[in-house]
Amino acid sequence: MRILTIGFSEEFAKELEKEISNYFICILDSAEDLYDATNFTYFRHYELIIIVDEKMKYAMERFVNEIKQKKPDTKVIILTDEPKSQAEFFKLSVDDVIYNHTQEADLIAARVLANMRNLYGTKISIDKLMIDIPTKKIKYDDKIVTLNGKTFDILVYLALRNQRVFSKDEIINALWEEPEYVSDNTVEVAINQIRKRLKSILGFQVIHTVRRRGYKFSSDVSQVKV
Repeated sequence: MRILTIGFSEEFAKELEKEISNYFICILDSAEDLYDATNFTYFRHYELIIIVDEKMKYAMERFVNEIKQKKPDTKVIILTDEPKSQAEFFKLSVDDVIYNHTQEADLIAARVLANMRNLYGTKISIDKLMIDIPTKKIKYDDKIVTLNGKTFDILVYLALRNQRVFSKDEIINALWEEPEYVSDNTVEVAINQIRKRLKSILGFQVIHTVRRRGYKFSSDVSQVKV
């Protein structure tokens, strides 16, 4: 999961990333302000954006609207020290507003978990397939295989979002620190490695190509790779 924080100090952003990493495999980018954030969102896709209220209502409204139009699934959380601002922010279609705990990284991370709970888990169980995230082991019945590095990260990213289709660009943006320098071929190679390793224990594929769109995870054996 790729996250963008806006308005945090560098030290607090690092602390927050550490706390969120207790729940998710994530990459966190940090922008100084809304203007700086626009440069990030122009090149990169985010599943979550956390914004410190800069007391610039019009700029905030315009930014949130642009984000939601570009990628409606992106969740937006705003931190504010003005309790009366909460209602106004919710009118902007943000997903959450944090008021009492704006300086407590562990509690902000807990609110992130509450908003992104569908992507949380130390283990993924789908039918007979079990993926253990901490140990990076994949088990099917009594057979076990281990994947490392980005091959494992891609498998987890797709499995947690079972049946959703992701383009190569979305996968790169989510899992690489500097996606601008990663080629589509890197994803293709990793996907082929995943397929080769898993088919040896499953007997069927779980990563499926959706023509002209990208890849999705599915353990449905009736599906055929196209």
